[in-house]
Amino acid sequence: MTSYSRAIFAVTALLGLAGCAQQKPATPALTSEVSQLNQKLDRLTDLAGALERQTLLNRQSTSGVYLLPQAKTAALLNTEFGQLSLELDSVSPDSTGTSAILKIKATSGKPLPSFSAVVEWGQLDQVTGKPLTVDMQSQIITVTPRLLPSSEQTTEVRFSHVTPETLGFVHLHQLTPISAQK
Repeated sequence: MTSYSRAIFAVTALLGLAGCAQQKPATPALTSEVSQLNQKLDRLTDLAGALERQTLLNRQSTSGVYLLPQAKTAALLNTEFGQLSLELDSVSPDSTGTSAILKIKATSGKPLPSFSAVVEWGQLDQVTGKPLTVDMQSQIITVTPRLLPSSEQTTEVRFSHVTPETLGFVHLHQLTPISAQK
């Protein structure tokens, strides 16, 4: 190898390395994008896990419907006044614990009647994913339609003595039309 070809080889190698060095400023941006994608993937994994737990609880349930705030999705419930789609929305802290908006929709499109329901809430067992009954609380709620009949209704529900982070499940059952309770 002549000294001329060695010089050309050295210059080519230096230019190649210089090209690699110019790409370094893009590395922090790429690292940031990868970090953001990992965070989104973690959120999607958590959401999928919660949705899977909610589906499993509802399959195993003999009465009512389970809603997991972390699942962020509706669940269907067959009642004596038709099939309902129920969903928790706007879960947030309040002065006594947690509040949320319960969205109720008749899937048939028929107007909802006035009804009462038992609402239970508490934490989920971290290992089994099942509701812990030790500190479970309950209340009866009444849902009354607005002036104009509608197939959709929202009502605020308060869950005392539990934070949004520790509210693992909400179980609605014994939905009974108020006119049938006489």
